[in-house]
Amino acid sequence: MTLRKRTPCVGICSTTYGDLVCRGCKRFAHEIVQWNGYDTEQQERVWERLIGLRDAVVTQFLHVEDEERFVQTCTAASILTEPRSTAVYAVLSHLAAGRHSLTSAGLELQPGWQPAHLQPAEEQHALTALQAIDAELYSRSVAHYERNFKIPL
Repeated sequence: MTLRKRTPCVGICSTTYGDLVCRGCKRFAHEIVQWNGYDTEQQERVWERLIGLRDAVVTQFLHVEDEERFVQTCTAASILTEPRSTAVYAVLSHLAAGRHSLTSAGLELQPGWQPAHLQPAEEQHALTALQAIDAELYSRSVAHYERNFKIPL
């Protein structure tokens, strides 16, 4: 059994302001409205989409360069090391909260990935990387919504 928060909500709901995809949790507006009416299977499908999307982006943009340092960071922050992409995202969030660099936890940007808005001196900063990943997650969530739910005018 997977232990999860009751809801994916992160307390930054942009659907209140008219977004069809929440900039905080990346759920669709109709999922947020109907969440408490969903049965466990429906909620699990939403969770699976959100986690799958997040893990795909994290895997594409970050990797563990120093395994020992990564495991030490996970241990110090009480983060499980598996599944790996979930652990990498948890470590990234932990580093960003403390405004630490990626390398301090053995993480590194994938070769060739340089978000357009990052300056070279910032490229290894965890907060900046987390913001770039969050922007990519939002972009992919919007694309998913438009492909599957948007009704042509």
